[in-house]
Amino acid sequence: MANRFDGKVVCITGAAKGIGRQAALSFAAEGAMIIATDIETDAGKTLLADIAGRGGKASFAEHDVTSEDAWKAVIGDIRTLHGKLDVLINNAGIGMTGLIHEMDYDLWRKMMAVNVDGVFLGTKHALPLMRQAGSGNIINVSSVAGIRSTANFSCYCATKAAVKSFTKSTALECAEARDGIRVNSIHPGIISTAIWDTLIGTEESASSNMPRDATLAGMTGDAVPFGRTGTIQEIVNGMLFLASDEASYMTGAELVLDGGLTAG
Repeated sequence: MANRFDGKVVCITGAAKGIGRQAALSFAAEGAMIIATDIETDAGKTLLADIAGRGGKASFAEHDVTSEDAWKAVIGDIRTLHGKLDVLINNAGIGMTGLIHEMDYDLWRKMMAVNVDGVFLGTKHALPLMRQAGSGNIINVSSVAGIRSTANFSCYCATKAAVKSFTKSTALECAEARDGIRVNSIHPGIISTAIWDTLIGTEESASSNMPRDATLAGMTGDAVPFGRTGTIQEIVNGMLFLASDEASYMTGAELVLDGGLTAG
C-alpha cells in the first residue's frame, strides 16, 4: 500500500505535534506533498526537518485557524505553488474542562473558535480549489465526545458535535453538487496525547475540574472495553484510509476509533 498518495497535496492543520504531526509523517511517507500548519513554529520546523530526513516533501506555515485572512493566505499559497489541494485534514483543536456555571465565556468562545470556526473556515476556502480539480477529500477531526456527552466537558462536547454535524452537511452539499469531493469525520476515543494533560488535570491545568488523582490509565480501564488507550498511529491509519481510494464510496461518515467506548 506504499505511495498511495504520490503526487497528492495534503494540508494538515495542528500538524506540529500529536496526531497532526504523525499524520504529516505518515502521508509524506506515502508520497504526499505536505503543507503543515500550526501556531507552534519551532515544533513545525522540527517536523519539516524530520520529514526531509526521511526523504519526504513538506512546507510549513504559521497559521491561526480562527483567522479568515490566515486561511485565505494558506489556500492562496497552495493555489500558487501547487495548483491544487487533494486532501485537507482539519485537525487543529483544543480541549479544556469546566463546570458550566463556572466556565469563563472567553474560554467557551476560544474553544468554539478553534474547534468549530477553524473547521468551517478551512472548508470554506478549500472547496473552491478542490472543485477546480473536480475532486478532493476533507477529513474533520471530531471525537467520541461529539457522539456521547460527559459532565465537565460541555464545551468540548459541543464543539465536537458541531464538527460531526457540519461534516455531514458539507458532505451532502458536495454530493448534490457532484463535485467529486468526499467529506468525513474521524472520532478518536481515549488516545495517549498531550491534550489529556489539560483534560484530566495536571499541575499546569488549573482550569480542569477532573479529580486531581485522575489518570489516563484509570479512565481507560473504567471506560474502554479494549482496556487500553489508543495509539496516535491507530488514528492516523484511519485518516490514511479515509483519504485513499479505498474509501471512495464513503462520505458523510463517522469513523469511530475508540476501542468500543461508544458501543454500549
